[in-house]
Amino acid sequence: QVQLVESGGDLVQPGGSLRLSCTALGVSLDYYTMGWFRQGPGKEREGISCISDSDSYSYYAESVKGRFTIAKDNAKNTGYLQMNNLELEDTAVYFCALGVVPCSYHPTDAHEWHHWGRGTQVTVSS
Repeated sequence: QVQLVESGGDLVQPGGSLRLSCTALGVSLDYYTMGWFRQGPGKEREGISCISDSDSYSYYAESVKGRFTIAKDNAKNTGYLQMNNLELEDTAVYFCALGVVPCSYHPTDAHEWHHWGRGTQVTVSS
């Protein structure tokens, strides 16, 4: 049974940083694209970043480009999303996901992903 467990969400002030983690159980990250999505209050789920199975390609939505960095440690079966210079608009539940669509295709549609975590809350507030 595949399970994705996110952690690292917290309350942070604008301009602050957080690092989210996503640990995969029952599946090897060697064979999957990993993505990060978020869903803010009253908003649709938004695909914000992905990284290829080989770590050779990554993608960022314009809303987070230059501030967020995605990484993956296949040996630990864990992915990460480093979030810097956080803004009020970054407040959301953040989800990690695994899929087989190559990251180079920019798969931002939630229906393109096979496995999902339950999410971790990030609140940016002064």
